Amino acid sequence: MKVISFKICPFVQRVTALLAAKQINYEVEYIDLMNKPQWFLNISPNGQVPVLITDSDQVLFESDAIVEYLEEIYPPLEKDISPEQRARNRAWSYLGIKNYLVQCNAQRSPDQVTLNTREDKLKKAFLSIEKVLKPNTFFNGTSINMVDIAWLPILHRAALIESGSGYDFLKDFPKCKQWQKLLLSTGLAEKSVAKDFASQFFTFYLTNNTFLGKMVKINTELTKESKIETCQL
Repeated sequence: MKVISFKICPFVQRVTALLAAKQINYEVEYIDLMNKPQWFLNISPNGQVPVLITDSDQVLFESDAIVEYLEEIYPPLEKDISPEQRARNRAWSYLGIKNYLVQCNAQRSPDQVTLNTREDKLKKAFLSIEKVLKPNTFFNGTSINMVDIAWLPILHRAALIESGSGYDFLKDFPKCKQWQKLLLSTGLAEKSVAKDFASQFFTFYLTNNTFLGKMVKINTELTKESKIETCQL
């Protein structure tokens, strides 16, 4: 099977993270969403990624449909769960994916006021899931499930923003921070993105046009000044 992808799309990472978690082999083809090829427009009804081309050459679109398909045809991440638990998983997964673009917009904020306004929306989601998370576990306990997969793109990007700019979207949510650390320790984040994902991500979000990008410059200058002072001492 093949995944049609844009390198920094969180909806794609949700799909590829599930493929990685299930240890399913797949090909990936990257496109430029600013210059979509005609062949892609011909097969994608909404003109968006991800698109999955199955082994029988059927074209699937929308991440919700794709992950449900993958759960149906391959062994599920969680076996023998009740209809209530399955519905609960869908609901908490949906809370994650509907905040993908909220996070993207926050990361692209041109100034601190805009960032604070946009981040408030994201904080509501973190606060909600913080209340149901248990310390140092995956969403449902000791093994990864569909909720973890849905939230991985958000937690992965938050970690990159913190490492690149020093800004921590999760600073007020200790259980989310533990969850983030646990999920990233699995290696699924790296397995579900392109090798140059981090550089592509930073190039788009940490620029001179974004508040977070300006923070990188400020932190860099402060570090240089600190080193100079240390040398003088």
